[in-house]
Amino acid sequence: QVQLVESGGGLVQPGGSLRLACAASRSINIAAMGWGRQAPGKQRELVAQIGQGGGLYYADSVKGRFTVSRDNANNMVYLQMNSLKPEDTAVYYCNYKHTVLYDYWGQGTQVTVSS
Repeated sequence: QVQLVESGGGLVQPGGSLRLACAASRSINIAAMGWGRQAPGKQRELVAQIGQGGGLYYADSVKGRFTVSRDNANNMVYLQMNSLKPEDTAVYYCNYKHTVLYDYWGQGTQVTVSS
C-alpha cells in the first residue's frame, strides 16, 4: 500500500499558476507517477504522467501549460500548472502506478480557476 498526500490546490484567477505537490509514503523509484483530475459530473482523467525512466505523457488539453516532475530522493511528485483556464477547475489526484497490481490514488486537492 502507498499513501499519497496532495497539497497546493486553491483558488486562482484565469491565466494564473499553481504548483501541486504529492508526498508518497514509500519509495516511488519503480513507479510511474501521475496526476489525474475530476470535474463535477465528469469522469476522472489522467492529465500528466512521468514514467520510471522519465518518459512523459500529457493530455492534449494541458500540453504546453502543465509540467510534471519527480524527486525520487524525497518521494515527491509535482505538477506545475500555468495559464490556467476555468475548464481546469477540478479535484486533482496524485497517482502511483507499478504494473496493473499497484495502482493508487490520493485523496485529492481542489483547484478552482475563477475571476
